[in-house]
Amino acid sequence: MSTYASPAGFPELADLLGESIAAMRGWMSEYGAYEPHPSLDVPLDELRAATAVLHDRLRDNYPFFHPRYVGQMLKPPHPAAVVGYLTAMLINPNNHALDGGPATAALEKEVVADLARMFGFGTHLGHLTSSGTIANLEALFVARETHPGKGIAHSADAHYTHGRMSHVLGIASHAVPTTAGGTMDLDALEALLRTGTVGTVVATTGTTGLGAVDPVHEIIPLCRAYGVRVHVDAAYGGFFTLIADDTPDGVAAAPFAAIADADSVVIDPHKHGLQPYGCGAVLFRDPAVARHYLHDSPYTYFTSDELHLGEISLECSRAGAAAAGLWLTLQVLPLTADGLGAVLRPGRRAALAWADLIDASDELTVFQPPQLDIISHFPSRPRLSEVDRASAHVLDAGVALPPDQALYVATYTVDGPSLAARGHRVDADVASGRILRSVLMKPETEGWVPALHEQLVGLLPR
Repeated sequence: MSTYASPAGFPELADLLGESIAAMRGWMSEYGAYEPHPSLDVPLDELRAATAVLHDRLRDNYPFFHPRYVGQMLKPPHPAAVVGYLTAMLINPNNHALDGGPATAALEKEVVADLARMFGFGTHLGHLTSSGTIANLEALFVARETHPGKGIAHSADAHYTHGRMSHVLGIASHAVPTTAGGTMDLDALEALLRTGTVGTVVATTGTTGLGAVDPVHEIIPLCRAYGVRVHVDAAYGGFFTLIADDTPDGVAAAPFAAIADADSVVIDPHKHGLQPYGCGAVLFRDPAVARHYLHDSPYTYFTSDELHLGEISLECSRAGAAAAGLWLTLQVLPLTADGLGAVLRPGRRAALAWADLIDASDELTVFQPPQLDIISHFPSRPRLSEVDRASAHVLDAGVALPPDQALYVATYTVDGPSLAARGHRVDADVASGRILRSVLMKPETEGWVPALHEQLVGLLPR
């Protein structure tokens, strides 16, 4: 079967979905026949006509599935995730309480345990969420309850969700300056910790801008010396734990191995975990943090004495189908170096290969070496205003090409000091400017790197 949604894989996917519909129909028939209410009836020709309109409207999308799309962190889910999700969706379970979805609640507990093992957590408490944003909100909520009156510290390049969710929670957030590699500056962090105003530090293993990995192995002992918790935002890069082995096509081992000693971690299976949106997860190393979630719902938690997922979640209703999709995916692509890890290595190799091509080029310059599968680079121009114009031209010109030739990249805003910190001699004649940024998270992209590089160079204004 094709790994992603592509014309080559659609016949098999259609067959599997047909089998799923038949299986669910058979299960439903065990409860006896009944007549659907006529208010639900719609003429089949009208439904077909409306569906045809939907098909047409969905063409107004970028080709996230294609190797020529290297713009943002987007790609279709794996067919296994589609089959698992849609099969469970026919029942539409709600994983808030066990009586809302006994089967999918069990599947959720299994996949969360798998994620905990991947990170090296022994005992743990955790659940799936509808997004990484909500997962981080929950981690910061527990941080506030654990260290009341204390603030949150995070890298200046960390996802904006930490500042936003700190505002929602009514706690102070502190953006710690970054190094030339886009990671948290530990000297600046320690100076902040000395003030005694911080209760939790957020370390990021894979910033969404540059893919930078904070030195978790150094942050944790530093924080412990000041009695401060550590939360790891691994929403983007968490699955790279599977290839964190210091090999040529792997990533640095130490930061990912240290996650086992963190207090909490967030990961987004709807990114490298090959799941549809939205599927995030939050895990705590200490199950005792469940006390911060205590609440009562007299009409919900009555069918079982087991822990209901809603009792350890800030969210209420959640799609049980998300758990089914992730569970089925991990049955065929387990959380091992040879399983899901084998899907990540090509993207890592692609980023390294493209960086090598750029280093050998006179037309482009690597902004900073890729640490995961995100590459940042810019047109070699003497002034930042010219870098900005050339980057914008590549972005616009690539999208304007015919579908079978188009190139989709993204841009990233930088300033003079960030360029100078990385040793780039560019005249900062404007306050900020755009450079190019590409996310190489589809394994098929590896084979396309030479062609993508050649095409991008050809799009540069002369």
